[in-house]
Amino acid sequence: MTTLEQMKAAKAAAPLLACADTELKNKALLAMAEKLTEQTPEILEANAADMAKAAGTISPVMLDRLALNESRIAGMAEGVRQVAALPDPVGEILNRVVRPNGLVIEKTAVPLGVIAIIYESRPNVTSDAAALCVKSGNACILRGGKEAFCSASAITKALQDGLASAGLPKELVQLVQDTTRASAAELMQGVGYIDLLIPRGGAGLIRACTENARVPCIQTGTGICHIYVDRAADLSMALSIIENAKTSRPSVCNAAEVCIVHREIAAVFLPMLNDALVARREAAGKIPVEFRADEEAIAYLGKPAEAQDFDTEFLDYVMAVKTVSSADEAIAHIAAHSTGHSEAIVTEDRATAERFVRLIDSAAVYVNASTRFTDGGEFGLGCEMGISTQKLHARGPMGLRELTAYKYIVRGSGQIR
Repeated sequence: MTTLEQMKAAKAAAPLLACADTELKNKALLAMAEKLTEQTPEILEANAADMAKAAGTISPVMLDRLALNESRIAGMAEGVRQVAALPDPVGEILNRVVRPNGLVIEKTAVPLGVIAIIYESRPNVTSDAAALCVKSGNACILRGGKEAFCSASAITKALQDGLASAGLPKELVQLVQDTTRASAAELMQGVGYIDLLIPRGGAGLIRACTENARVPCIQTGTGICHIYVDRAADLSMALSIIENAKTSRPSVCNAAEVCIVHREIAAVFLPMLNDALVARREAAGKIPVEFRADEEAIAYLGKPAEAQDFDTEFLDYVMAVKTVSSADEAIAHIAAHSTGHSEAIVTEDRATAERFVRLIDSAAVYVNASTRFTDGGEFGLGCEMGISTQKLHARGPMGLRELTAYKYIVRGSGQIR
């Protein structure tokens, strides 16, 4: 099918899911999870083909994002089951008012309709997005990157088989077959077919969607995440948080990219940081972090930072480091360079922490915790559709509620105005 044909098919199928009850949607989700498990060999074979094509063309970190194994597929299936276990947002009465004339006005959550997701090399997004759309009563059109096309195709087939076994049309979850930019442009221009477009990927993809889309579009994902180590920080805690936020999975959007250090502790803390993330990692046979340091931090670690390093989402074992004279200077730097994703402060000073959380204008702001928690599963939302870095209509991890709109249902007994 062409992309236009797929959009038309999704639009036609969407009402069948919009009126499905919770029991049917959960039945479909559990069947989708079962098919993912059953078809693990086929999915792994498809992923092996993608990995072979990508070898030598993308970094080891990005290869890790692309790679699947039995454990990761089991995790995908479990994510779908977790979504099935969540409360159904559709039909929830968000507000109820009884007017003096007897009219009962209920603000009620409803599906958006057809959601298009454009994403890049992470195959698990295929099942996460489909599960969230099905539970929230929305049809979805998935447009993955060409580097993960075989994997996404095999995953989509399993999901469609699950839908069919529950008696729902497979057109509710579709993968765009055209991996050229033309199909992405069609989705961006899909007025009358696409109710919401969600790009999940790098800055270039998100910019292309937000600048060119004629359909409603959520800005997601790009994460230049900061961690500020205050002069009142527990330095051992700060080391643990930074190591987790930078090295546990550097290729994801909630990984920290910039470390800001109060200069009163820089002479003590920066050598500790270099020892933990460079020397000890090298000794353990792990990839060390490459620090890009400002004119003060360079005395203790890394190589000199260039201006663009503080505006770069590295998605790798690279971290920019800046020294500041106050928490307010750290806040000002974050305001100038943040993408609005996730920021953290490490401090034992409650007043400084409260000032930080009030003045930092990002979707998630942490006190004494890693930015890696900005995730639908970690926030108790099941899996996520993406991390919205804008303010309307969703912000932060997008779960089921963020995939609904609302309408007013007004019940009367013959009232006229």
